[in-house]
Order: sequence, then C-alpha cells, then structure tokens
Amino acid sequence: MMENSSTPPSERLPVVVVGAGAMGGDWLRMLSGSAFAEPVGVVDLNVELASRTTAEIGLHDATVGASLTDVVGRSGARAVINVTVPQAHGVVNEEAMRAGLPVLCEKPLAPTVAEALRQVALADLTGELLMASQSRRYFTHLSAFRDATAQLGALGAVHAEFFHADHEPGFREQMAHPLLVDMSVHHFDMLRYLTADEPVAVRCVSWNPAWSWFAGDAAATATFDLASGARFVYSGSRCTPGLQTSWNADWHIYGEHGAASWDGDHLVRVDAGDADVETSERSEGIQGALEEFVSSLASGLTPQNEVRTNVLTLAMVEGAIRSSERGGDRVVLEELLEDSLAQAIADEQRDDVADLLRSWPSAAEAIATPAWGSSPQAVFPASGGAR
Repeated sequence: MMENSSTPPSERLPVVVVGAGAMGGDWLRMLSGSAFAEPVGVVDLNVELASRTTAEIGLHDATVGASLTDVVGRSGARAVINVTVPQAHGVVNEEAMRAGLPVLCEKPLAPTVAEALRQVALADLTGELLMASQSRRYFTHLSAFRDATAQLGALGAVHAEFFHADHEPGFREQMAHPLLVDMSVHHFDMLRYLTADEPVAVRCVSWNPAWSWFAGDAAATATFDLASGARFVYSGSRCTPGLQTSWNADWHIYGEHGAASWDGDHLVRVDAGDADVETSERSEGIQGALEEFVSSLASGLTPQNEVRTNVLTLAMVEGAIRSSERGGDRVVLEELLEDSLAQAIADEQRDDVADLLRSWPSAAEAIATPAWGSSPQAVFPASGGAR
C-alpha cells in the first residue's frame, strides 16, 4: 500500500464533485487551490445550491447540474469525488465506475458492510479504483505516533478517548448511532493505520445521555480483541461539554518495550529506552487523501484506503453496533463479514454483481488482496508526463 505523495502530476486531474453541501464546499475550496486536481464540475440534486456554492468559491467555469452522467459528459471529468450522504454513496459510486471513472468517496464508504462488499464487487467488475477518504489518516503527528508505536515491540493495549460537544443540525443529529458511524469510524480506522495488529472481535455498549441533542446514541465504550491478543479500548461521546479532547481522540499505547501517547494534535511522546519521535511534514486531511488518490492513478499502485482495505474498518463500526444492540455480547468480525456476504448476495439485484459475490470463497478472502493495482499501470499522467 502506498502513502500519499507530495509530487504533483504534470497536469491536474479534472474531477467532478458530487454533493454541494457543507462538506462538498470544503472539498471544492481545497480543490480550487490544488496542484493535483481541478474541479471542473459539481453535481447536486439541488442545482441552485451547487450554482451558489461554485460561485461563492469562484469556480465560474465549473459545469453544474443534477445528473452525474450529464455533468461528466459536458465537463470532460476523468474522476469523481463523492461527497454525498452515506446512503447515496453506493448509487453514485456505481454510476461513476460503470461509466469508466475512478472514485474517491467520503467515509463511511457504505452504511453497512453488506453494501460495502457489493461495492467491492462493482470495483472488480469495472476495473476502476474505488478509494475511501479516511482523511484523518493524513496527519503529520499521527504518522509520527505510528513510528513511535513501531518502537514499542509487541503491543499490550491501545487506549483512545474521544469527548466532544458538536452541534451539526441535519442528518448527523438524526442518526441512530452518530458517534460510532460518523466519528468513531475515524478513530477505528486510525487504529488500523497505527498497527498491523488487526481487530478480530468486539464488545460494545452505547447510550444517549439525558441532555443529548442527538436523536440516537451519542456515547459508547468498546473493547476490541486484536489478532495478537492485545486490546483496543475505546471510549467516546459527542455531547460532552467539558474537558474536550482533540477531534482525533487522545491516545495511549502500551507495549513490550515501553509506552507512547498522542494528544490528537501536536504532542507525541514515547518512553521506550532510546526511542525518539521524529515528524516530517505531509499534506493533511482531505488534501492528503486527494493526493494519494491522484498519485495512485498515476502510478497504478494500490492506495492504503482502496475499497477492500476499508471494509474491515466498516466491520469494526458495524460490529460495535451489533454488540451494543445485543447488550454488549462479543461479536466476531469474521462471522460478521460472512453474514454480510450472505446479505449482500440476497440484496443484490444485478446479475453480474450477484454472480461475482457468489463466486467468492469467503468475504475475508475477497477483501484480503486488493485487485486494483495488483498489476501496476498508470492511468493518469505522472510528473514528467510518464504513463
């Protein structure tokens, strides 16, 4: 798996952004100054909103419309950035990939693991890159914390705490699990970035404090069993008004040779003999995700958040929810994956996707090795014009 590159291509990749809401606006503002990609089109069912957003950002030449196929045809876009609500991700991703366009999709890639597996199959069928934008992987100090973690030897426990109070009127405040689905997905994915010690099972309880302004459970605790026997212990809340942590959570890791911590912002510490911490600047957040996406298209190498790699992150979220709904019972993630494959086959209405899903020996095997990038070939000019 590759990391994001700081070397811009010889020409900007023309992209269409689908979704002109708050997050879509953030993407468009970043893209307007990017050396990696050029926003040539914006798609939203609310065309007036899309027009207003592009005008406010100064993207006067961008093509605007309600149809992805139409806007791509008129703008000449060669890739899609999907910033719609999670329930729409699958529909947009399918339309783009079947039209021959690679997709960078905002997290969560899908509302369920079953839907994510159907998208894995679609990526296989079309041969297009589908990458999730787990943007919090792209932080300078998270990378330094990973390097510190690597100096601890075998891990005993990883602890992460997230306590915040955020008001986001709209679909987030109406979600059944606004913490686990919309925020913890970042922290769970960061765990998988920090160590190759993958999660295998989870116990979780979630609840909604009496003063919460969320409709669903805004607080949870979860303990994941890792493959080595170590534990990932997580506590979080989106409605805690005091002593708030970083959006990236507050982390402590304990291992064979010592311990390391990260405050989620700029303070990384390691206490393990002669171990030390070094930081190297990198593009962060959605800019980092974009640069890795474009660089992967240029090199043909598989990005770290290719659709298969991201499925286990979604399984962590769904496993935590399933455990909570069962009173904190232990949920084995491999069993969840196989249940999800059966559900994906039952739900799938398209013969080509259903046939491919049925051909898989197991969900775990299907997501083990990314198909895209297994035979490196550039599909977009790299720096210097190489293909």
